[in-house]
Amino acid sequence: MSTTTLGIVLAAGSGQRYGMPKVTAADGHWLECAVNALAGGGVSKILVALGAAVVPVPAPAAALVVADWRRGLSATVTAAVYAAQTDPDAEALMLHTVDTPTIGAAVVERVRTTGRGGLVRAVYHGVPGHPVLIGRRHWGDLLQNLSGDTGAGPFLAAQPDLVRVECSDLACGEDIDEE
Repeated sequence: MSTTTLGIVLAAGSGQRYGMPKVTAADGHWLECAVNALAGGGVSKILVALGAAVVPVPAPAAALVVADWRRGLSATVTAAVYAAQTDPDAEALMLHTVDTPTIGAAVVERVRTTGRGGLVRAVYHGVPGHPVLIGRRHWGDLLQNLSGDTGAGPFLAAQPDLVRVECSDLACGEDIDEE
């Protein structure tokens, strides 16, 4: 059986601070950047989590519509984990965000190859960012620690075996919150 990393572009939110769903920002360019980063970084399967805006997704990605996206980021991450659990070949889940268009394939590859099957988070000048790699053995614990508009951050911060991989030589890592 071959093993894979399933990449999820987190793009279901309404982008309240931004003023519109970020999946539609820059005429879809940010979404294309996120999908290309995952694909170019060696992620073999990619889903785009959609909710507030359901848009066509670029190849090679497929859409993952999060019906309860209004519950917050936890609903999107939960949907991502459930999607990964249905894939028997998936050994790890890589979470990436649509609003970090400067993050490219080199960052994804570094995170992916640093901790196959474990817990790895990109950091930029020591500040936690994306992408994040979460191995299958951690998915159950992650699901138990998700709530509201909080994603995997608190869960990751509490994990003693989390590997933080510095990526500031490859990207700035900042998300864009205002238009």
